[in-house]
Order: sequence, then C-alpha cells, then structure tokens
Amino acid sequence: MILKDWRLHVAARYSLSGASDHLVSFMSLISISGLVLGVAVLVIVLSVMNGFEQELRERVLGVVPHGVVYSRVPRTDWQALMQQWKENADIKAMAPLVEGTGLALANGELAGVSYTGIDPLLESEVSILKRYFVVGELNGLAQGSFNVIIGQALATRLKVNVGDKLTLVLPELKVGLAGPMPTMKRFTISGLFKVGSDLDKSQLYIHIGDAMKIKRQPQIDGVRIRLDDLFVAPGVLHNLILTTGDSELYASSWMGRHGNLYDAIQMQKTTMFLLLLLLVAVAAFNVVSNLMMTVQDKYSDIAILRTIGASPGSIRAIFIMHGCLVGVLGITIGLVLGALLANWLGDIYGFIDESFGLGIMDEYFIQYLPTRLLAGDIVVVATVSFAICLAATIYPASKAAAANPVEALQYEG
Repeated sequence: MILKDWRLHVAARYSLSGASDHLVSFMSLISISGLVLGVAVLVIVLSVMNGFEQELRERVLGVVPHGVVYSRVPRTDWQALMQQWKENADIKAMAPLVEGTGLALANGELAGVSYTGIDPLLESEVSILKRYFVVGELNGLAQGSFNVIIGQALATRLKVNVGDKLTLVLPELKVGLAGPMPTMKRFTISGLFKVGSDLDKSQLYIHIGDAMKIKRQPQIDGVRIRLDDLFVAPGVLHNLILTTGDSELYASSWMGRHGNLYDAIQMQKTTMFLLLLLLVAVAAFNVVSNLMMTVQDKYSDIAILRTIGASPGSIRAIFIMHGCLVGVLGITIGLVLGALLANWLGDIYGFIDESFGLGIMDEYFIQYLPTRLLAGDIVVVATVSFAICLAATIYPASKAAAANPVEALQYEG
C-alpha cells in the first residue's frame, strides 16, 4: 500500500520492520506491553466501579425510598397533598407509609430492626422489592393478618423460615397491671427477600394497616416518593415543601441514608482512575526510552534524509508518528484485552471464590463482582492514554530533528 505522506511511510517502517539493534526491538516490545497492561487494568477497574455504582442504584436505591415527606404533627390530608404533588413532572409514583424501629425476637435470638408499613398494591410502583423475593410475595401482606416479610440474612440470624412466628418489640409503652410495658406483637413470616445489602439484616415489611394498629395511630407517617431521576431528589423535595407552604412538613431523601456510600464509590472511581493513569504514564516513559534508542539506531537514516532535503520538522514528525503508532498499537490491544477481561471478570471471580471459599465480597452490599463497561470510559481512557503517549514523543523527536547530518555520518563512519 502506497502512503501519500512519506513521513508516515517511514514512521510505519520504523514501527513494523524492527531495528538493527535487538535491544531496541526489545524495548519496543516492552513499551507496547506496558501500555497494554496499563490500559487494560484501567478499563477493568473502571468497569468494576461502574458495576458497583449500577448495583447500588438498581438494588439498594431501587428498594429504599428516593424521598419521604413527613409531618411534625398528625394530619389527615395526605391524600389531598398526594393529588397536588402528582402534577410534578419529576415524580414517578407515590405511596403512603408508616415506619418505626424495634427488636425482632425469635428462638431466643434478638436483632434490632426497622419496620415499614406498606400498601402491597402500591409498593410495586415505588419499589422493585418484588424482584428480590426468595420466598413469598407482596400479596402475602393482607391487612389484619399480621404477616411480615423479612430479609433472608435476618431470617438466618433468628433461625426462622416462612410460616414461623416472630415477635416484634416496640419502644412504645403500654400501661398494664404490672406497670409500663413495651408493646409486643407476634407476626407470621410470609416471605423472605434478598437485596444483597444491609436491608437483608434489619428490614421488615408489614401491611400499612397493621403498622398503624401496632403504633396506635389512625394516620400514616408520611408519603414515599419515587422519582424519574433520583439525583434530583433533594431539589424536588425542597420544592414540594415550598409549593405546599406548610411549615409542619419536612422531607428526607435517599442521600441522607445512602449518599455516603454512593459518594464513596464515585470518589474511589476517580481516585483509582488517577492512580492507574500513573501506570500508563510509566509506560509512556518506556516509549521515551524506546524512541531515544530508535533515534540512535536510525542516526544514519536521519543523516541521509537531511542530506536529500528533509527538513527538521519532517524528521520530528517521523519520530512523533513512530511513537504514536507504538502508542496506538499498545492502547488498542489494551482496550480489547481490558474489555474482554471486564466481561469475563464476574465469572472468573465467581469460579475462584466458589473453588477456594475466599468470601472477599462478603463485607460489601453485594456478594459478587459486578462489571459494567461504558463506551464513554473507553473513549476517555483511549484519549488520555494517547495524549500521554503523544507528549512522550516530543522530546525524542526534537532530539532527532536537531541532529547534524554531517556529525551523524561521521558517527556512523
């Protein structure tokens, strides 16, 4: 194939034909290998962090409320408020809720829990909890049945299963013949769920009517809100309170409960990206060394090109192109290798974890290694890596351009 730009043709020959000095060829291989390693690791790490972010959004933030509006005083006009808020385009769905905390007791085991009273008919509109049922379903929560749905981890801790009894001890006191006593209510376990987060260890779901009964209140605690974009939750909730004009209303968003975890993932992703860029930068130094040795190896070629009329700018362009071709080759292989490993990483980790029982992910909100490869990350990694390689070529190319053809021929002689 005849290349129109003779400088690119020469650069391509330098990149593909090897060098008279085997050390130079070896350094070229090291340069490409370093770029492949750095880019592949960068792609893999970013895909894992994207996977964690996606799992957090879909699992945890798909089950917990995006936002909840409460009232400081009991009120009975919640339905009217919900009708008013339906006009907000950011709100996807709403549902009433009653919530509280207590102790779950069964088989001599005790666990601190949070309970949420929900309407089974509306829960699917504001939550994806039904996706994570191990046993049972939302319809098992019938009003007056005092059934309860609990996390699988909590069931394991309390040594219970579907059909067993569980006693919920509430902080509200009732006065009896023996004096003040905590409120206690026995529930029948009708379902188990497994989200893969702390919710599995501490969350109970009961019918909203049963929740109001055990709290001895005729009204709900607030309104649970699901948004199209959960990241605008604080602003949307703030506007709802302002437009309502009721000083007794206040709101809480998911960011107050789980925002730190999401921020930590984002910060870790950025930090890992910057740290792994150093690996690419180290590989770029290998490109510098390789080009300097190539300049020495091709000194006579430089002298001949200068003698037949090539300008210093053309010599500089040849070695910049040569370095860029090495960079493009390494980056391309690294991107392909990183993408393939990122897609297989979850299966590879699962096999190793199951074979050796490592349990590395047991402390995280999911127990497997998620990956998600984004085209945007590929573009960023490729662009930044190429920019680093391009910068690395400038000094060696300038040295080649500054070579004196007479001295070069004398040196070769």
